[in-house]
Amino acid sequence: MKRFSNWLLCSIFLIPCLVQAEIRDTFSDTWVATDALGRSLPSQAQVGPPRADKCVGIFYFLWLGRHGDAGPFDISKILAADPQAMGKPDSPLWGPLHAPHHWGESVFGYYVSDEEAVIRKHAQMLTDANVDVVIFDVTNGFTYPESYQALLRAFAEVRSNGGRTPQIAFLCPFGNPQAVVTDLWKNLYAPGLGRDLWFRWKGKPLILADPAYFKGETEGAGKTTVPTPLVAGHTLGQSFTASKPFRSVGGCFPTWQTGDADLTLSLFRGGPGGERIASRGFENVKDNAWLTLDVDPPQPAGNFYLEASGSSGRIGWWGDPADTLALGEAFADGKPAEGDRMLRLGLAGGTSEEIRNFFTFRKPQPDYFKGPTQPDMWSWLEISPQHVFTNAAGENEMMSVGVAQNAVGNRLGSMSEANAKGRSFHAGAMDAAPGAVERGLNFAEQWERALKVDPQFIFITSWNEWIAGRFNEFGGIREPVMFVDQFDQEHSRDVEPMKGGHGDNYYYQMISAIRRYKGVRALPPVHSQPIQVDGRFDDWIKVSPEFRDHIGDPVLRDHAGWGKAGHYQNSTGRNDIVSAKVSADAENVYFQVTTREPLTPATDPNWMLLYIDADRNPTNGWLGYDFVVNRTARQSSIEKHAGSGYSWDSPLPIGLRMAGKEIELSIPRKALGLKPGPVTLDFKWADNLQQTGDWSDFTLNGDAAPNDRFNYRAWIEAPSGQ
Repeated sequence: MKRFSNWLLCSIFLIPCLVQAEIRDTFSDTWVATDALGRSLPSQAQVGPPRADKCVGIFYFLWLGRHGDAGPFDISKILAADPQAMGKPDSPLWGPLHAPHHWGESVFGYYVSDEEAVIRKHAQMLTDANVDVVIFDVTNGFTYPESYQALLRAFAEVRSNGGRTPQIAFLCPFGNPQAVVTDLWKNLYAPGLGRDLWFRWKGKPLILADPAYFKGETEGAGKTTVPTPLVAGHTLGQSFTASKPFRSVGGCFPTWQTGDADLTLSLFRGGPGGERIASRGFENVKDNAWLTLDVDPPQPAGNFYLEASGSSGRIGWWGDPADTLALGEAFADGKPAEGDRMLRLGLAGGTSEEIRNFFTFRKPQPDYFKGPTQPDMWSWLEISPQHVFTNAAGENEMMSVGVAQNAVGNRLGSMSEANAKGRSFHAGAMDAAPGAVERGLNFAEQWERALKVDPQFIFITSWNEWIAGRFNEFGGIREPVMFVDQFDQEHSRDVEPMKGGHGDNYYYQMISAIRRYKGVRALPPVHSQPIQVDGRFDDWIKVSPEFRDHIGDPVLRDHAGWGKAGHYQNSTGRNDIVSAKVSADAENVYFQVTTREPLTPATDPNWMLLYIDADRNPTNGWLGYDFVVNRTARQSSIEKHAGSGYSWDSPLPIGLRMAGKEIELSIPRKALGLKPGPVTLDFKWADNLQQTGDWSDFTLNGDAAPNDRFNYRAWIEAPSGQ
């Protein structure tokens, strides 16, 4: 197994210097689950074996509580209280204009982005889903260092226990990203903070930013006063003296709003008759574009000449009739001309060049409709059918998959506008059927498109955005109350489970799609051994496989929530379940479980519950579970599901022994309704579940093994003694 290097984390940020423990694979891709709609996760038989060359990223937000935490103002609750509130901008139910409003409530409540208990749970859930990287939104110019430092600490803690977490990357402003990228460089990447967490693409840390802004420090420029047309068959030029070594040179070229202009730039040593150093053709030049000729290796300080030639279409070169560039002059057809032409040098060395050489850049495309306009661009959200974005090698590198899109027709719009493409939008229209929002139809359609193209990377939007500012105008549209990126359950795009509503449906829908994209490992068969329930446990050593759980994940919360949401406290975490095993013989099925520390007394409430789905039918029982063990503290017993909901009866005493960190127990086959021969059943251990009868109990309380709705599947081909 791979070992990661020591963390090089600076104590000034209160990020502990931890050594990554040996990675402990939980084999979460072999876990089974069925969501509330009866959709079961696919197995290897359905999706094939793992494909190591596929990556998944998800848009992740660090901004909760960072732009004011008045409220929380929950739009869904406001509209439930007053269905006409969207026409009442002065309603006291709304927060102030531009204030953040929640579209709904997370299953974790109205948390803020530096709550490390929630971050650790996010790491667990996304790792279980096989997400490779969380891509932070810093497109608005804020880098949220308090939030990403909290995430680094939380992820470091998970890794210190041998757990895996997603890697990290950033989506920077779509325009000029220099300020944001430089801030991240100086405060995160250059000091080496969280080095093992940096997501690397093509050998370097990935950053989604326009690399054109990182050509090195510049000199030159001049004024864009007068454009000189470049006539076909003629040349325009500019001589210059570089005071420092440079790696690029370029100019600004008007096309008078035409779109079919071409030219060639060439660099010469000395003057027009000097040695040609580099040359490049440019096609379909945009109006007033800066065209840059890269020079490799960098050229030393000295005298040079840049020439534009080979034009077609209408194109020129911006300049000034006055002498604005020292130690240089304009040329036409190789002869000196009046004034100077616009010129910019990218100097070698400096912070900008360090940044350019450090990252793998991918220019982000903000538009939902256009698709790529050049190689090495990435999308973050598009309408269906999404474009594939190719790299410089021509490979199908990436595609985006969105839960919903704030697009109205063929324009960018607000989620609160009529006809925005919500969660139920697919096949060109909104699905008005009852409960459509539960099914993720938009999400499914976008996944189908991406799976068909099969790119190297899929970018999911999003995990935990949750909020949107209140506006009264956007994109030339005015309405009394408007919300651009999020609005309500239908018009929102978060996968993180919500309280009520669609619950965790989108989480398991995402996992199902990721499995179809990346493949999964085969379910290993159980190798049984004769077991004596005597509290000695040595007879379990040769039983395999070991069904593993995350270490260090019992629920402990103690953190302020958003505004008036209050303080979130939960101390139900108690016994940290590490692993489990199953064995069987002709008469009994045996279960064993191990915890990290010695077990608490069996008389504790909700102590070490075992849930069993003996018929693997998710439509019966409670969440599919037919039996529960240890539901009461009176005596170790198994109870059968009865009636509907969280209801059990017919307790049957069972043999159970515990010692130190381990429990073993036996259950008669007849009690489980199992016939002699091979056995396949699903099971789950849970300590200090609060027995609320809701699926979220496994997510919010105690420790569940495996996590959330997941179950282990025990496939016993040849029980011991048969």
